[in-house]
Amino acid sequence: MPSGNDLLLLTLGAIALLLFLILVTRLHAFLALLLTSMTFGLACRMEPVKVLKSMQNGFGEALGFIAVVVALGAMIGRFLEHSGGGRALAEALLSRFGRERAAWAVLLSAFLIGLPIFFEVGFIILVPIAWSLARESKKSLLFYGLPIACALTVTHAMVPPHPAPAAAAALLGADIGKAILYGAMVSIPMAISGGIFYGKWISSRLFIPVPARATDESHASDGMPPPHVGLVVLLVTLPVVLIFAATAAGANKSAFTPALLFLGHPFTALTITALASMWVFGFHRGMDRNAVGKMTTESLAPIGTLLAIMGGGGAFKQVIVDSGVGPYAGQLLASSSISPLLLAYAVAAAMRIAQGSATVAIITAAGIVAPLVKDLPGYTPEMILLALCCGGTVLSHVNDAGFWLVNESFGMTVPQTLRSWTVMKVITSFVGIAIVMAAQAILR
Repeated sequence: MPSGNDLLLLTLGAIALLLFLILVTRLHAFLALLLTSMTFGLACRMEPVKVLKSMQNGFGEALGFIAVVVALGAMIGRFLEHSGGGRALAEALLSRFGRERAAWAVLLSAFLIGLPIFFEVGFIILVPIAWSLARESKKSLLFYGLPIACALTVTHAMVPPHPAPAAAAALLGADIGKAILYGAMVSIPMAISGGIFYGKWISSRLFIPVPARATDESHASDGMPPPHVGLVVLLVTLPVVLIFAATAAGANKSAFTPALLFLGHPFTALTITALASMWVFGFHRGMDRNAVGKMTTESLAPIGTLLAIMGGGGAFKQVIVDSGVGPYAGQLLASSSISPLLLAYAVAAAMRIAQGSATVAIITAAGIVAPLVKDLPGYTPEMILLALCCGGTVLSHVNDAGFWLVNESFGMTVPQTLRSWTVMKVITSFVGIAIVMAAQAILR
C-alpha cells in the first residue's frame, strides 16, 4: 500500500476524477462512481479482487437500509400526492403562516421529526410537502426544500439517539442527557442559519422547479375533494410517532418494549404507514385493487436511478475506507498542537470529506480523539462531542449518499447541488463550531 501522504493525494485525485467524469465528460453519476472506485482502489495497490469486494460490500451496505426506506416512502408519497393530500397540507400551511413564513413551518416540522428518526426517513416523508408548497407558491423548490433538508441533517448528526452522536458520546464518556439537550440547543441556530437564511438567499438566485416526476399529470388529484388536513397530518406523523415510541421504549424497559421496538423500526413503521396510505388515499376514495397495485408499481419506477447512484456512492466510500486513508488523515491532524475543540472538529471534518458518511466520520473521529482528550482540564466531554459532531456534518459532496438523495429528489444538476446543499452544510457546520467555541470561552 502507498504511504499515508500518497493516500491523501490519491484520495484528492479520485475526487477530482469523479467530478471530471460527471461535470466535464457528462458520464452518468452511477458509472462515474463505479469507474472512480475501481481506479482509486487499483491506484492504492489494493488487490483487484479486494477492490471489487469492497465495492460490493459498500454497495450492499448503502442500500441495505436506504432502499427499503426510499421504496416505502415513494409509495406513501405517491398516494399522498394523487389524493391531493400534499396540496391540501401545503395550502393549509400557506394560509396559516403565509408564503414567507411557511418555510419556518416546514423547518420546525422537520426539526421535530428529525429528533427521533433518521435523515433519509424524514426526508422521504417530508419532500412531497416541499414539492407541493413550491408548486402552489411558484417559488424555487430550495425555498422550502432546503429548510427541510437542513433541519433533518443537523439533528441526525448532532442529537442522540441518532447512532453517530450516541456512539461518540459513549466513546468520549459524555452524559447522554446533556448530550441530547446541548445537541438540540446548538442544532436550532444551525438549522435556522442554513435552512432559512441561506435557503432564502440561494433560492432567490437559483430557481429550481419541482421535478417532473412530482408534477406529472398522474400525480394530480383524482377528481375528488382532497382529504382533510388532519388526516394528512396523521398519516405523515404516524411513522414518526411509532419510531419515537420505540426510542422511548428502548430507554425504559417494560413488558411492551419488544413489541414497541418492532413496531417502531423504520421498516415496520413505514410499512404500516404505506398500507394505511393505500387504504385512506386509495381504497377509501374508490380505487380498486388493480388501480392501487398499479399505482404502487408506478411509484417505484422513478427511484431506480436514485438507488443506483446511492449504491455507487456507498461503493466509493467503502473503497476509500478500506484503503486506510481516513484513519491516517485523522491521526495526522491529531498530532498537531491546536485547541482540543478545533482538533475534534478537524479530525471529524477530514474523515467526513474523505469518505462521505457523517456517521462513519463522527464515530471514527471519536475513537481517534477520545484517548487524546480524556480528563483534559477545562473541557467537558459534552463540548468535545459537540465540536466533533459539527465537524462530521461539514461538506457533503459527491461521495455522500445524502448528496445524491437531495440531488435526485430536487431534480438538480451536480453544480446546483454543490451550490445549494453542499454550501448549506458548510454554513451550518461553521455556525455550529462558532457557537461551541464561544460557549467554551464563556463557560470555561
